[in-house]
Amino acid sequence: MSASRRPPADPCPCGLPVAYADCCGRYHPGGTLPLQAPTPEALMRSRYTAFVKDLRPYLVETWHPTTRPPGIEPPEPGLKWLGLTVKAAPPPAENRGRVSFVAKFKIGGRAQRLEETSDFVREQDRWYYLAAVEGNT
Repeated sequence: MSASRRPPADPCPCGLPVAYADCCGRYHPGGTLPLQAPTPEALMRSRYTAFVKDLRPYLVETWHPTTRPPGIEPPEPGLKWLGLTVKAAPPPAENRGRVSFVAKFKIGGRAQRLEETSDFVREQDRWYYLAAVEGNT
């Protein structure tokens, strides 16, 4: 296997074949290049990674103020995130975007999955998670 095809030493939890620091880590506090996620998909991936790494302040900061909860509870003991699959992430229309995904996790020895379609909104050149679309499974 050539050096260019080796997986990164610290792969990003979001599932892209890139190192965390070059992927979602760019958007998280303390990243080498603190950037804003440029698309709804990039924000959704960075939020999934924030759940994996328990970066609750980032989750609150990227949640739109009109739908943001007052706080986010710590993860349940033993929670292990297993992977993310983006099912659909069409190009945003103006300042609105939507991403459908499946996040797999294990808790209490049981594998589970969260399947969701999420709405995103852009304000002042910054994307925010707005809410899960009603009727998610």
